[in-house]
Amino acid sequence: MKNSYSRQTLIPIVVFLMVSGCLDNTIESPSEEITSKEGVEKSYSVVAPVDTGINPYHMHFQVNESLPQSFLDEFGVTLTCELSQVGTWEERVEADREACWDRITYNDTVYFSGTRIIGAMGEEGWSDTPILDDPDDGHGTAVTGAVIDANPDAVIFFLEGFDGVRRAAEHPMVDIITTSFGPIGSIPVSGIEDDTEYAVNVMGKIHTGACDNTASTCVQDATGGPPWSIGIAGFQEDGDRGKVMHCSGTAPDIVADWTQYLPDHDSIDGYHDTSGTSFATPRTAGVLSLVIQELRNQTNDYGSGARNGSLISGELFSITNYEIRRSMEKASYFPEVTEYDPGANEGACQTGVPVSPVAPYTQTGWGVVDPTITQAIIEDLNGVSPLSDKDFDCETYMDSIMVAREAYW
Repeated sequence: MKNSYSRQTLIPIVVFLMVSGCLDNTIESPSEEITSKEGVEKSYSVVAPVDTGINPYHMHFQVNESLPQSFLDEFGVTLTCELSQVGTWEERVEADREACWDRITYNDTVYFSGTRIIGAMGEEGWSDTPILDDPDDGHGTAVTGAVIDANPDAVIFFLEGFDGVRRAAEHPMVDIITTSFGPIGSIPVSGIEDDTEYAVNVMGKIHTGACDNTASTCVQDATGGPPWSIGIAGFQEDGDRGKVMHCSGTAPDIVADWTQYLPDHDSIDGYHDTSGTSFATPRTAGVLSLVIQELRNQTNDYGSGARNGSLISGELFSITNYEIRRSMEKASYFPEVTEYDPGANEGACQTGVPVSPVAPYTQTGWGVVDPTITQAIIEDLNGVSPLSDKDFDCETYMDSIMVAREAYW
């Protein structure tokens, strides 16, 4: 998305925007190494970032296998691109133009061999080279990198352009849609809410949406405010559970990692520090996709997307998008005030504050969501170790915020 519209900030920071979480806390997926041999069943989870484009050449997205042909056929892939493995980023892009980039049309669903990335155009004419991240942007590559850091096994269905939300919503194999764009200040104008409502309430998917990078309330934000969306604001982990609460997205559902070290859009192996709710949001999508993937593995569910209203539809076992969201709310945590480090402030928001021990939910919503809570969510949903509700004051406060969101939308 254009720099004036995306919810990110680069370091050093320039204007208006603010910042999103650290790569230090990334985890390895507990699932076993994926095999691509035909006939071997494996559970997947599909996350659909809707953004500027993707750099499938980056090492961050490379895997030593390809997705099974049966999965690609079911997904509706119309074109497979065998990407060049020699030369600089620019040389590889040019080498692949005739066989890949110049062949892509709006009607294509493209698989990039050697990755778990499938891409399509959500908005025709968004860029000169369909699906590929624009040379003077890079937002979408970093967003997708944040998903992969939280769940290295996630299958990505990347949609280039704002209108990709509807295409992702309509695809039956998508589990989670993640969006990190919107007007600065959460100006109360309509945006993508009709498409996200269709995705969540009709198609049974999960939508993670970025609250603004200012202290404006998230309630009226078209990306993170609707009650069916999970609105996400920024919290700086900085390698520990609980450092700095940033001034972004007042009254969110949850907060997640604010400053991260993510892949470049125009190189093979370069990374950069970048910040904003733009990256806290896809990180959360990655956490939830790992939950879905592991529960599918446990229940021999080899499908993808919501079926009969359930995202997990295994043997004598089903779980809906609402149940996953509710479990996430219970599993999220409130950092201790003693963990606050005033020297850890980064980016435009140098007024980061500790999470108060009194009514912390007024700052964090339900709390922090990061990969450390994945197992707790899984064991809550599979019944091994059910989670308790938050205390009465927190539940009452968050219910009041939801009432306001429902009234607005």
